[in-house]
This record gives sequence, C-alpha cells and structure tokens, in this order.
Amino acid sequence: MPRGDGTGPRGMGPGTGRGQERGRGRGRMGGPGLLGPGGNCVCPVCGATLPHQRGVPCFEMTCPKCGAKMTR
Repeated sequence: MPRGDGTGPRGMGPGTGRGQERGRGRGRMGGPGLLGPGGNCVCPVCGATLPHQRGVPCFEMTCPKCGAKMTR
C-alpha cells in the first residue's frame, strides 16, 4: 500500500483475482440447473409444454399440437 490509504495498486485488493470466484455459479456447464428428473419439455415451434418423463429425452418426444420435436 504505497500511499498508506489502504488502496494499494490498481486491480489488487479484496474482490479481485481468480480466487474470489470460488463457490459461485454451477461449474463448467453453467445455467440455472434446468436439467434433471423434473421440469418440462418445451416445443420450440409453438411453445407448448409437457412434463418431462424420467428416462425419456425431450428430443424424442413430439409436440401434441404441431408434431415438432420437443426440447428442455
């Protein structure tokens, strides 16, 4: 802290650097955690939703309204 006022060099100090990011976020894939056993499958064409069925990927389901493949 060269000036004695507690600021130090620019870019240094609390809240900076790589080490401060630990414990935040959801890892490499990121996102709010929409995947998993629960949730809905959504039609990208018309926006219809169906409850996700465990063991069946949404892209294998077809939309009951328009027949398009569903997504998560």
